[in-house]
Amino acid sequence: MLEDIKAHAPAVWKQPWGVDVEPVGDGRAALKYLAPYVHRVAISNNRIVSLDETSVTYRFTPTGSKRAVTRTVPGHEFVRGFLQHTLPPKFQKLSYYGWMSPNCKLKFAWVQMLVWFYLGWCYLLARQTPPEVPTKPAVRCFECGGTMRLTAVTDGSGKLLYNHPLPYLDSG
Repeated sequence: MLEDIKAHAPAVWKQPWGVDVEPVGDGRAALKYLAPYVHRVAISNNRIVSLDETSVTYRFTPTGSKRAVTRTVPGHEFVRGFLQHTLPPKFQKLSYYGWMSPNCKLKFAWVQMLVWFYLGWCYLLARQTPPEVPTKPAVRCFECGGTMRLTAVTDGSGKLLYNHPLPYLDSG
């Protein structure tokens, strides 16, 4: 069987491909399906119930169920299914990559500092507090000199463009 696949492989790559991609919602189902494979292998040893020269029996939980079910499949079918969930060469699982890897000695504070340098927030490192944002002076009423508050915005014809969500509270 493997020889048949190898013999036909070059011909397959030269054929035109037609991909049918349709939206299937907001992607939560796909994320739920893929999330377990990002941090661990497709099947752990404790889910394998038994094996012999010709078959493998393993335990799984069907989607939407809370009860585990056992399935017995031929050995080559088990390996085929397992290999569909392995990462391509040079790909790594997330838990073993970068500064979040268990083997990485880089502390979170160093990563935070590098991000601050990249974003140009170096002043935060020295001050330990964000700088104060300068405030605009309050707009004063020409008649009484009191502080004016925004209640609504209209265009030149009187059409209401913005209405403040809080009611106007007149103090006078």
